[in-house]
Amino acid sequence: MALTPRPHGITPEEVAARNVYLAIVATSIWGVVCTSTDADPDVFPLNTVVSMTDPESFIADAGLEGTLSLTLQAIAAFGPSTGVVVRVAEGVGATPAEITASRDVNVIAGIAKLRVAEQAVQLRPRILAAPGLDTQPVADALGDAGARLSAIAYATAEGDTPAEVKTYRDNFTQRELILIDRTFKATDAVSALIVSTFAPAVAVGVRAYLDRTVGYHKTISNVVLEGVVGIENPREWDLGSAQTEMGLINGADVTGLIWRDGYRFWGNRTCSVDPRYAFESAVRTNQLVRDTIVEGLFPYIDQPLIGSLPNDIVESINKLFRREVSAGRLVGAIAFIAPGNTKETLAAGKLKIGYRFTHAAPLEELSVANEITDEFYADFAVAA
Repeated sequence: MALTPRPHGITPEEVAARNVYLAIVATSIWGVVCTSTDADPDVFPLNTVVSMTDPESFIADAGLEGTLSLTLQAIAAFGPSTGVVVRVAEGVGATPAEITASRDVNVIAGIAKLRVAEQAVQLRPRILAAPGLDTQPVADALGDAGARLSAIAYATAEGDTPAEVKTYRDNFTQRELILIDRTFKATDAVSALIVSTFAPAVAVGVRAYLDRTVGYHKTISNVVLEGVVGIENPREWDLGSAQTEMGLINGADVTGLIWRDGYRFWGNRTCSVDPRYAFESAVRTNQLVRDTIVEGLFPYIDQPLIGSLPNDIVESINKLFRREVSAGRLVGAIAFIAPGNTKETLAAGKLKIGYRFTHAAPLEELSVANEITDEFYADFAVAA
């Protein structure tokens, strides 16, 4: 029999904190689907998720054809960022319609690849686009992928007149989808020529930049954009009046492009039919709060459902909420033990926690009232 010490006295033990720290999930990771017939196949193999932390360093391998190079340039204009790319093949067919339909199939399959990027390269994209390839079926697939990934997706709105844009917008209901009217001009880093670029690619870049530097609660609207030198077919816009083309575009819940001391997106609205998720910031906040709670509470799963465990869970969430409110990313929030927890459900290992939050809505409309009055003549004679 081996000789072992017998505890006889006090044995000190370190006890883990009863609350866990809920860290905000990574929000700035982007995912795009692109084409390029002359990209380096070793760097960008077809139908494969490729990860990167500095898109600018991949531009040389992106080729000159298709959408890949300009997309990476638009994102890189906002600095190094982490994301994934899926390069897909161009369409084939005897007519332009057949070619487009074939390409749509390829792009939608590429979007499906984005949904498994976390398993492939351990990155979950939360900002999605297929710049220059976003036909109606593709835009619809982007919105659906946004719902699956808790991501926001950007796509081009079709139509020349505001009425046509609205008709197109009415095809969509996904709160994760934002449509953008018109496109930008940019200087191609490869050819040094001014070319049309993709507004959704610019949106991806600025969204990732805002997530890194400001927070998920800021919409992409009214932020000076990097790498943009012009607007293709600009719309009439007036800061002091909604009776413009841009006013009608925004009235269709579509984001437009303006110049005001720099080029900017103008619009905050998603394609949601639920008014609670009309703003981009509402959708992003809901996604990030929900996923942060789900991911952060992982350590509590399978712990004995006794004592203060429910209160510990609630307090962990409320600590998160206090931090986010203090940082100005939430207006207010509270977690609580929800009604409906019975002895039967608790004995079955089921616990229900609830929470409420108020997101930071963008100041979309500021009214300034003016009044003509004679009151300032009251002391005129004395002053004279």
